[in-house]
Amino acid sequence: MRTTITLEPEAKALVERAMKERRLSFKQVVNEAIIRGLGVESTPTPIDLPVYDMGEPLMNLDKALQIYGELEDEEIVRKMAMGK
Repeated sequence: MRTTITLEPEAKALVERAMKERRLSFKQVVNEAIIRGLGVESTPTPIDLPVYDMGEPLMNLDKALQIYGELEDEEIVRKMAMGK
């Protein structure tokens, strides 16, 4: 199929960069981008991240949001006392 498209400047720059880096034609880059973007989604590659044992928590975290709220309130009061 032959058609005319108008690319935004950012899209044009991306296509031109891919053409230069991969040594492909405009047609090849645009077709590849469309297939990758609109094609069937592939299974993402799993990422292997390091895991660290942080030990036991130093405080009970069952009410972590309550603790955060209290700390935030204290900070607001401190700033108000300073006139900020």
